[in-house]
Amino acid sequence: MPSKPARRLLPHLSHWGAFGVRVEGGAIVGVEGHRDDPEPSPLLRNIASAAHHPSRVAQPLVRRGWLERGPGPDDRRGADEFVALPWTEALDLLARELERVRTRFGNAAIFGGSYGWASAGRFHHSQSQLHRFLNCIGGYTRSVNSYSIGASEVLLPHVVGSLGEVRLRATTWKAILEHTELIVAFGGMALKNSSVSPGGVTRHTLRGNQREAARRGLRVELFSPLRDDLAPELNASWHAIVPGTDTAVMLALAHTLVTENLHDRAFLARYTTGFERFREYLVGDKDGVPKDAEWAERISSIAASEIRALARRMAAARTLVTVSWSLQRARHGEQPVWMGIALSALLGQIGLPGGGFGHGYGSMADVGAPTVSLRLPFLPQGLNAVESFIPVARIADMLLHPGEPFDYNGQRLDYPDARLVYWAGGNPFHHHQDLNRLRRAFARPDTIVVHEPYFTAMARHADFVLPATTSLEREDFGAGNNDRYLIAMHRALDPYGEARDDYAIFRELAGRLGVEPAFSEGRSPREWLEHLYERWRMQLVERDVRVPAFAEFWANGDVELPVSSDDHTLFDRFRADPDGRRLATPSGRIEIFSERVDGFGYDDCPGHPAWLEPEEWLGGPRAKQFPLHLIANQPSTRLHSQLDAGDHSRASKIRGREPIRIHPIDAAARGIRDGDIVRVWSDRGACLAGAVLSEDVRPSVVQLSTGAWFDPEDPHTPGSLCVHGNPNTVTVDRGTSRLAQGSTGQHALVELERFDGELPPIRAFDPPGLVTAAL
Repeated sequence: MPSKPARRLLPHLSHWGAFGVRVEGGAIVGVEGHRDDPEPSPLLRNIASAAHHPSRVAQPLVRRGWLERGPGPDDRRGADEFVALPWTEALDLLARELERVRTRFGNAAIFGGSYGWASAGRFHHSQSQLHRFLNCIGGYTRSVNSYSIGASEVLLPHVVGSLGEVRLRATTWKAILEHTELIVAFGGMALKNSSVSPGGVTRHTLRGNQREAARRGLRVELFSPLRDDLAPELNASWHAIVPGTDTAVMLALAHTLVTENLHDRAFLARYTTGFERFREYLVGDKDGVPKDAEWAERISSIAASEIRALARRMAAARTLVTVSWSLQRARHGEQPVWMGIALSALLGQIGLPGGGFGHGYGSMADVGAPTVSLRLPFLPQGLNAVESFIPVARIADMLLHPGEPFDYNGQRLDYPDARLVYWAGGNPFHHHQDLNRLRRAFARPDTIVVHEPYFTAMARHADFVLPATTSLEREDFGAGNNDRYLIAMHRALDPYGEARDDYAIFRELAGRLGVEPAFSEGRSPREWLEHLYERWRMQLVERDVRVPAFAEFWANGDVELPVSSDDHTLFDRFRADPDGRRLATPSGRIEIFSERVDGFGYDDCPGHPAWLEPEEWLGGPRAKQFPLHLIANQPSTRLHSQLDAGDHSRASKIRGREPIRIHPIDAAARGIRDGDIVRVWSDRGACLAGAVLSEDVRPSVVQLSTGAWFDPEDPHTPGSLCVHGNPNTVTVDRGTSRLAQGSTGQHALVELERFDGELPPIRAFDPPGLVTAAL
């Protein structure tokens, strides 16, 4: 009997890694990490079970209330039924609505809200597709910056000239392992976050690098309320800091360096500006409050003796100060990043091999990776004729307060009046804070349009839900910004139901609106892939870099790209030549004090790093009512909320609810046992979660990851309990400061209690009510 032919491993890519899939009978029967990946992400385990999950959107849908009453504000979004329509009818309706809005209100009334995480592919990138289409019809109101690192994106250009150098040319792990003697990690380097990178990652190396660091005896000091923000093999000294007080500890370390004359005066004079202005604040000349170790102990609970001893060790060793992205996702989130740079500057080790400052180790897989300095293929988005924009985390403010002024990075702007929200890729009910407020905001526009493979909460709050393919159901290619491989993403599955690619949807809309030639340029998706690849290949030839032609690349499944540097330290080029390599700051130096930021006059972000007491922390008056500090960090079982319906994500739940970690002392005080369902609440909302007792969280701290699909017990009732465990029901929707207006979703004060009532069912993964024929 002849043997069965081997099933081919089809190459593919996700934001959490390159992988291959095996398909049989139209279903995925195997998923394997890339051959060059030493530790493929466990998130790959979600892929097969989510591909054809019942939560998929199978056909074009229009909300019943929109069909009955037409466009306009409607607080029934999120609770209404949907009507299934043929593609032709749905797109005709949508094209007419787009034309109505742009004709009557102008293109600024269209908000292009895609956040861009839907696919790692370079062509079928939802955000790029949406923006290209909207630019073809006259433009749109856009968002700037990101939820992940919004405060740093605005701050770092003022302090060190750009985010790009810090983000993409971070000190490599090779340099750390060879030269660094001491890492002081504020916020840690969580392994779970290192699974992911925008555009994908081929090699997951953080755990291996941390193991090697431990073998070499590298000392690590962890400042975090969570012990497991560093891998256990590092055997780090854990300083269980009060959440949100990292800046105070860094100031006290700096105070010790200055008052004990351990700071590097020559480095400060040559490479920085503004130290003397900052010194006045540090030693108390400015406000009468020395920022010494005793002062920091009262705020942070870290012993003054520990702070002083550590400052002396930092001055005596090759030291790398790292600040995680999580620390800047909080009120005054600009301050720990700025203070981390200032502390590193006082040590005088910025630019020395293995020393200085780092931002985002463990926050993304590519931080500290070797640098690949080739620009990747991309889909041109065209020019946006509309000037209006908002910081990305201010969408609820825009929808609730059109026309009202707001501050941002030295500008006084007005919120546009967005009548139509168009979302393709991303789920704001994961990223955004205070979801009950967000629901009120999404009741305000005339029309909301969503392209979605799944019935996420965003899809449930839309008027048009257009079923989109997943990356497994189309052809594409992709790579991370600092990754060694460009990956061919072969189609593995047929589209689910009537799902279409974003490109196909926009091409038909463009035809109805008279801009199809400009949008498509006459190319099919495969022709676009070949065009983008070959254009990129010709650009590489000019740089004497050779890659195969498209046909060979596609057949091989990937192409390896040359590494330009695998052993460098952040700002080493600036240190070697501060005049020839001036930073893009007004002074050309590191700005410990910024005249520009100071000139903005923001009381919540002065001209130098400072301790600014947040409204929600354990040392403030709100803690009397809400005595637990919630850390709403990134999940370990999925990327954001993606594939929460997958087996790997759902296996981590407790009786279907997202797990919340609580210290045994706090649990005992509330009569809570391991595995109990608890109600978590603030004055903004409440959710259910499953209790996990753990001494890896600091007392008075609870940790509930983001990403559980929002599931209100009664969608018709404002403020209804989320039965699934989304922490953004209790977080606050307020910007980091008037400088950056970044997300503050990492921290909130809450209370919790054991839930003894009848458990409500989980309906997050069930399709909403459907009507199969137009009314």
